[in-house]
Amino acid sequence: MASKHWLALAIVALIAAVAAQSGSAKTTRRTVVDLRTSEYGRILVDSKGITLYDFPPDKNGMSTCYGACAALWPPLTTSAQPVAGHGLKASLLGTTKRKDGKLEVTYKGHPLYYFVSDRKPGQTTGQGLNQFGAPWWVITAAGKEVHHG
Repeated sequence: MASKHWLALAIVALIAAVAAQSGSAKTTRRTVVDLRTSEYGRILVDSKGITLYDFPPDKNGMSTCYGACAALWPPLTTSAQPVAGHGLKASLLGTTKRKDGKLEVTYKGHPLYYFVSDRKPGQTTGQGLNQFGAPWWVITAAGKEVHHG
């Protein structure tokens, strides 16, 4: 009978240890902004290599892209301070609060967006597209828009 009691205690202790470990192993998934070489030079991408864009009507770090605009140009959002990949300055990364309360990642004050047609790393099909009142541009490590393409 004592061995059954000991076994039950061991199982309870094991379950508690696993639960404690999984609780402490929780990490906030960090949003990484990185660089990738493209036909436009080295440009900003996400951690999967998907191109990020700037929308010139955004001013003072505030997004103006909502509704239909955000459906075609989804914002890069995060739940924590974004991380700068190799070659980027962490001091240029930040966030801005969107109308829905989500945090959009910014680089040198530019809110960052995806283009819905860029599905694979390296695609830049949104470059120079004039939609929602202005052209969309890829961005360099210096935080400058690339105005060709």
